[in-house]
Amino acid sequence: MKLIGWDAGPGYEVAFSTREGGVSEGPFESLNLGKLTRDTEENVEENRRRLCAALGVDAGQLTFNRQRHSAVVHRAVGGRRGTDGDGIWTDEPGVPMLAFTADCVPVAVVGAERPALALLHVGWRGLLDGIVQEGVRALGSAGRAAVGPGIGPCCYEVGDEVAGPFRERFGDDVLVGRNLDLWAATERALRDVGVGEIDRFDLCTSCNEGLFFSHRRDDGVTGRQGVIGVVVG
Repeated sequence: MKLIGWDAGPGYEVAFSTREGGVSEGPFESLNLGKLTRDTEENVEENRRRLCAALGVDAGQLTFNRQRHSAVVHRAVGGRRGTDGDGIWTDEPGVPMLAFTADCVPVAVVGAERPALALLHVGWRGLLDGIVQEGVRALGSAGRAAVGPGIGPCCYEVGDEVAGPFRERFGDDVLVGRNLDLWAATERALRDVGVGEIDRFDLCTSCNEGLFFSHRRDDGVTGRQGVIGVVVG
């Protein structure tokens, strides 16, 4: 299994998954974490179990949302799955959380004043609606953040209905011609709410077919990777 670890500091385990190391086949090969695909439930559950084992967390306590491209952030409850929302957070040790992506940007944020962790699914709609602000608000304050793999400005062409609001909100330089730099816009949103230290991975999910699923590249027939994290105390 190939995971991309983030050093969030003492008291945290956080990693961004890739598509490598699971049991799924075909367009979902191999570590597909998303059930809202044409993959089998058995494959997805085994993939999630393997991911939890790689991080050393209890798969039975894994919790995640049913993502809606919203700005809704929930407090994590161990083992709870499927609540509508696009962010999840906890200050409770031992509760593993997961956020899914397949071009949108996975973001992890840690608290500045207390041990707490938020995982966010950041797409263009959620970013404009305030998913980053809501995630930091849930933590109280944020010390560090990581912007994980997502579709890059090399591949993310958008229409005027998206480009216009992003220029107005984040500045002209988050557009490269007709392409949106979602990484830069996400970083700017994090800095706007006081996050001082931000790590960016700048890995394009669309370009790296062997490493990541991509909704746009694969015309929607694809799996899901994500970010998994836990407060370890």
